[in-house]
Amino acid sequence: MKIESGIYMLEVPTKIMGMASIIHPTLIWDKNSLILVDTGFPGQLHQIHEAFEKEGIPFSKLKMIILTHQDIDHIGSISDILKEMPGRVEVLAHEEEKEYINGKKKPVKLARLEDRLEHLPDNMKIIYKNLKAGFESSRVNVDKTLIDGQELSYCGGITVIYTPGHTPGHICLYLKQYKILIAGDILHVKEGLLAKADQDINFDNELNMKSMKKLMKYDIETVICYHGGIYKGDVKKRIAELANDL
Repeated sequence: MKIESGIYMLEVPTKIMGMASIIHPTLIWDKNSLILVDTGFPGQLHQIHEAFEKEGIPFSKLKMIILTHQDIDHIGSISDILKEMPGRVEVLAHEEEKEYINGKKKPVKLARLEDRLEHLPDNMKIIYKNLKAGFESSRVNVDKTLIDGQELSYCGGITVIYTPGHTPGHICLYLKQYKILIAGDILHVKEGLLAKADQDINFDNELNMKSMKKLMKYDIETVICYHGGIYKGDVKKRIAELANDL
């Protein structure tokens, strides 16, 4: 779906905990660069190709991937993309996420399950096993690390907003020319309303709330949520409500 000139929200079908769903990576395209924000689950390269084709954008033009964070539904197909386009695609992520993505640190969701492994029911042990295999197959090097407030000179300017809480190095991206926030997982759209991520999937809920408050200083008119899609309306008011837990 074209959101603005050069900004596309992709629709990639998937299953989450056995339920059909759609995830929404974002494409940012200007004259010189094609950037993909997040890469779906492992094994979704074909669906990502199809999403590019649906928008009429050649996959071969891809130059950069920005990862909002380490979770498997965001990094899952990155290794397949890099194998298909060796040496042609740069990978960027926040400096706090780098060692989770390259495998030097254990991803936080995996570590949480592993700590309780002996007490997990059989179905959760299967999920743990699959998650572990997925992370192992998705390890890649991060070419460049990002920091809070960094300005990327693409598509009218992209501001990196460091929003830890969901994971230690979660980021959002603010496209200031269009007043668009690419929210990663700090926000989602549920039943048409902008909402916070569920507390039980956050790394640190207190930190997540501080990050939510941080978003209030940006002039946001449109939010692209990886889970739930597009949200427009009185965004600043809604974020203020969420940040103050109303």
